[in-house]
Amino acid sequence: MFHCYSCPLSSLACPVGVAANYAALLPLVWEIPYLLLGVLLVVAAVSGSLACGWACPFGFFQDLLGKISKRKIRVPGWLGYGRFVVLIGLVLLLPAILGAWGTPFEEQTVSICRLCPAGALEAGLFYSVKSVLAGNGWVMSWFKSGILAAFLLAAVFIHRPWCRIFCPLGGVLALGNRWSLFHLRFNAKECVECNLCRSRCPMGVKLDLNANASDCVRCLECTTCGAVEPTIARP
Repeated sequence: MFHCYSCPLSSLACPVGVAANYAALLPLVWEIPYLLLGVLLVVAAVSGSLACGWACPFGFFQDLLGKISKRKIRVPGWLGYGRFVVLIGLVLLLPAILGAWGTPFEEQTVSICRLCPAGALEAGLFYSVKSVLAGNGWVMSWFKSGILAAFLLAAVFIHRPWCRIFCPLGGVLALGNRWSLFHLRFNAKECVECNLCRSRCPMGVKLDLNANASDCVRCLECTTCGAVEPTIARP
């Protein structure tokens, strides 16, 4: 679910790619991806963005890169709305507009799949290295290669830049953070104002003000503070 469909390890399709494909088809055949919408709704309602913190391979790889440097650049929280800009613009509107003009999604020169660094890492890089070793040259476009390199470099100094600012799937799942069955609970009575919950959060969430903010990827680092605990119940 969290792999690019072209990844050799992938057994399912990427939800973002599926949504973009259906968006391109919508003006022509009016098909709704009910299965995709149902799966996303269930995951968001049950666990919110927990999968982002514990199941996303690209997020995990960014975490590893982040350990290279302890110096981190703080980004303003409002940049998180970029995920919804990507979702509406690149995943839904642009494919639909180009699809209405008669351009199939796989022939659209600008699309989320052609720009996604996760797909570049999991599929493009693999096939490009394989092609080079076979003596056939680099197959991934230099533009997409540059996007991948930029994000990998940014991940050293910014915690999860793709997840934090651009990932449309993370944005969708994060919408369920406030209402999901699995959520974080801040107990004000246990708080001693040590600021540990804020300092431990790599996403810059102010746990004492909003423990289930949409910026949270639910890595659970904040639960080392005695005032924050994960729980499964109706919020």
